Amino acid sequence: MTPRAGGPILEVVGAAHAYGPRQALGGVDLALAGGEVYALLGPNGAGKTTMVRAICGRLRLDRGTVRLAGASPHDTPSARAALGLAPQELALYAHLTVRENLEVFARLSGVAGRRVAGAVAEALRLTRTADRAEGRVADLSGGYQRRVNIAAAILHRPRLLILDEPTAGVDFAARQALGAVIGDLAGEGVAVLVVTHDLDEAQGLASRVGFLVEGRLVVDGPPAALLAETFGADMEIVVRLAAEADAAGRVVLETAGLTAGGAPDLWIALAADGYEAAARIDRRLRQAGLAVREIRVRAPSLQSLYGRIVETRRAA
Repeated sequence: MTPRAGGPILEVVGAAHAYGPRQALGGVDLALAGGEVYALLGPNGAGKTTMVRAICGRLRLDRGTVRLAGASPHDTPSARAALGLAPQELALYAHLTVRENLEVFARLSGVAGRRVAGAVAEALRLTRTADRAEGRVADLSGGYQRRVNIAAAILHRPRLLILDEPTAGVDFAARQALGAVIGDLAGEGVAVLVVTHDLDEAQGLASRVGFLVEGRLVVDGPPAALLAETFGADMEIVVRLAAEADAAGRVVLETAGLTAGGAPDLWIALAADGYEAAARIDRRLRQAGLAVREIRVRAPSLQSLYGRIVETRRAA
């Protein structure tokens, strides 16, 4: 899997699709080149699954085009052969060893018999699972199972790898290991499309991110650039109360410049003088009789950006 010269591996132009009266995609443009890690983000029902189905050639769009390795994945088998998919639900045989699984999937992926051993060895190397090759999948940790799931998807040396919620249900150490695997694959020239709800993970993994909201790609770009453009030098002040505020307490919080943060006890503000502003807010809330359990200052994150997107669309 070496980097390839030329244009984007994946090109989506004006993708639109509806299920009856519901518009799942409303004209999405997306291009992805070899070596990029792109995180496609958004809430349930935003259109992520429809987009993936179109990229995989499993759905014909109402309007727009998808080109994978220069051809339509819906109509061209060679284009579909350039794709690897690691689904959220593990697609592995639990009673077989890791090596036995990969040998089976290599043949199912069309790898010629004489090339199976080499393809398996390469997949084990890239996913850092060679030390578990003779162990049964059922006996592996969740993190190792996720890595084997990825190994099964790259046996035929795809140019584009789609990972659906790759870190779901694994611990921090496993997330770090999976992040290293994804980085290694990108370093080999593979374009990696990560579909996830995990905004923190996306911020650490992706060279670019896109937010799908109601079938439209409302934000697209490198995470650091998007955050700098949206928030500038502002810091985020996070206040967690000891109990949910009543109506009078909410007035105090809003007057102090805080907005609801998605949980009953969580409130957030932005300020350029982050620590000084946090001290002022803390004093004001305590003087008003609100019990503050925790107050923190942090750099804005993709979660902050998503909150801003939601607020903007509600206001519109």
